[in-house]
Amino acid sequence: MTHRPAAQHYSELQAGSLQTGHLLLLPDGERSAEIQSVLVEEDDFGTPAVVLATLTGGGILRIAAGSTVLVAGATTVSEESDDAALQLVEPPTAGADSAGGDTAPAAPAVVVPPQPATTPAAAAIAAGPSEEELALIPAPSGTPESVVEAAAAAHPDALGVMLLSDRLAKGINTKSGSCLKDLNDLAHELFVVLRDTESALAVADLLNVLPFDGNPGRWTSVEAALSLSSYICRQTGQEDRADVYEKLLRAPEAMETDPFKARMNAKVRQRSLNEPNLYDKEIFRAIDNSNPDAEREWRLLRLEALMFLRAHGGSETIGIKELDRRIGNELESVRA
Repeated sequence: MTHRPAAQHYSELQAGSLQTGHLLLLPDGERSAEIQSVLVEEDDFGTPAVVLATLTGGGILRIAAGSTVLVAGATTVSEESDDAALQLVEPPTAGADSAGGDTAPAAPAVVVPPQPATTPAAAAIAAGPSEEELALIPAPSGTPESVVEAAAAAHPDALGVMLLSDRLAKGINTKSGSCLKDLNDLAHELFVVLRDTESALAVADLLNVLPFDGNPGRWTSVEAALSLSSYICRQTGQEDRADVYEKLLRAPEAMETDPFKARMNAKVRQRSLNEPNLYDKEIFRAIDNSNPDAEREWRLLRLEALMFLRAHGGSETIGIKELDRRIGNELESVRA
């Protein structure tokens, strides 16, 4: 370890971006040490939680993954630091005394290589659809309420459509989570039950053009509508229009500007795509209990989850062809 030179320039850096060779300012603010190796510990959900920086000359620095540290000559990253998360831990030594005797060498650690801030795919998502692409989504013919009324008028005997349209006829408020859910439910009712792709797309497009406002609850309904619209367009040969819906669906993924947090978010997102909740236990329980109504409701949720995966291009565990097969099976089941 060395003392901090007065003329040395230190810059802020995300703990997750630390690399071998970085000269790191220690928690006491006076000494610095070179990093020998870096190991990242994950929590039980697979998210990086703690960065373990093994220091040249002995010692391991434990740093919360989201913290900011000072590194000599590093690229500045503007981020709130969590000084309380920094803790210097000396490893066990053989024959070392408290006065600073020789310490045992640290155990080998995995070195985390530097990662690019963005990939070409992420950049394309961040850009979002162009004006030309957005023009592929037809403007509503009239007010949102009139779009709902037209869909309901096309199916006067459909009880599910009538109940939803009656609630929406009182006024559509896009700031209301319950209102957005009713619109999404109506779009799915029109497509899944009544096989009316045109009306389903018209209703879904009332949601599809809404930007992500930071509220995950409201965005869930928009996600489902975009996934449904993408699937319908893929099935009806409107590939370019489907691409637009999928770009809108993924746009919030690139909103995080911090490279480290963006990588962590991407890892968590990929894990959720690889291990989706397809409600198997709930469906089997409903079958065992001879409860067809409950089974159908769970299958509708599974259908939404499968369409969401399909709009993302599948995952590392379920490919496009398998998703198309499963979606077809679920549609056949709930329409029976």
